[in-house]
Amino acid sequence: MQATADGTKKECSWSSWKGQAIDLLYWRNVKQSGAVFGSMLLLLFSLTQFSVVSVGAYLALAALSATISFRIYKSVLQAVQKTDEGHPFKSYLEVEISLSQDQISKYADKALLYANTCMKELRRLFLVQDLIDSLKFAVLMWLLTYVGALFNGLTLLILAVVSMFSMPIVYEKNQAQIDQYVGLIQTQVNSVVGKIQAKIPGAKRKEE
Repeated sequence: MQATADGTKKECSWSSWKGQAIDLLYWRNVKQSGAVFGSMLLLLFSLTQFSVVSVGAYLALAALSATISFRIYKSVLQAVQKTDEGHPFKSYLEVEISLSQDQISKYADKALLYANTCMKELRRLFLVQDLIDSLKFAVLMWLLTYVGALFNGLTLLILAVVSMFSMPIVYEKNQAQIDQYVGLIQTQVNSVVGKIQAKIPGAKRKEE
């Protein structure tokens, strides 16, 4: 019964986290989404101008300046008012932030599962278990050579963040039109793949 309760609790925690992420990306709370979006863009733009070490040091200095100033302010205020409210960050200092052995094992198992899945998929693609899939992968790598020539990694990250916070809301508002165009494109792609499979010996998938 205890194991079942723990499993249910973990599922609820995961569902809650997933729901919060969806709310952020769909701008359910404009202020919260704007703060997260702006912070991520500011961090990435900072990394385009300064090194990771410099950005990390500046962020740490900014956080320390804020907390130290607030601590001194509260101490002076308590001295003037002759009150004893204690440490201003006491509630945060008492919050448990350590990871349990179960959490570490869970995340390690997930990482191992993803790593094994990726290695198996790469082996399948590079050793041409399915010719069409390997050709698709080759075309993707060829396209990425052009993407890499136009953008660096940080630029791609900035574009990814902008897409994450813009595409979901755009899709939500124009779902019917987008689904129609995606369906047309998918039909054309499937048609081309079918013609290639018919012309290349051994390219046709085996029927399960």
